Amino acid sequence: MSTTAPTQPSRTHAAKKYLFLFLLGLAVGAFAVVMVMRSLEARKTWSDHYPDAAMHYMQAQVAQLDASVETNRCAATETLPRLKALRTVADDLELAFPGLRDDKRFVGHASKLRGTLDAALASPPLSCEGVTKLMAGIGADCKACHQDFRN
Repeated sequence: MSTTAPTQPSRTHAAKKYLFLFLLGLAVGAFAVVMVMRSLEARKTWSDHYPDAAMHYMQAQVAQLDASVETNRCAATETLPRLKALRTVADDLELAFPGLRDDKRFVGHASKLRGTLDAALASPPLSCEGVTKLMAGIGADCKACHQDFRN
């Protein structure tokens, strides 16, 4: 009769098993973190996103104006749609920031921006120098507000 010892799993087999379990736990943990973050983000209402969306949209329009200057495409047909979009968003700045709508400084900054955009729409810049000057005015209006209210 032959007596053979039962085979025991080798150390490499055990190490592979623990590595697999570790990687599986890491993947499940990452998935759970993503799901929790998305559910927390989904709890925000539309009004929570509105201020950021308004600022991002205005920034995108100014970037398009800047791109027009860089590519030397500064005709009124290129700039007017951007100016109209900026003016439309500027109409709703007090709505986008309801906590500031009663602050006279904020209302003053928003009115000044609307005035700059109204002047530009009434007499649109016809050259890249004019667009650059207008962008400096818009930038100054934005910077003044951001200095007072941005954290």
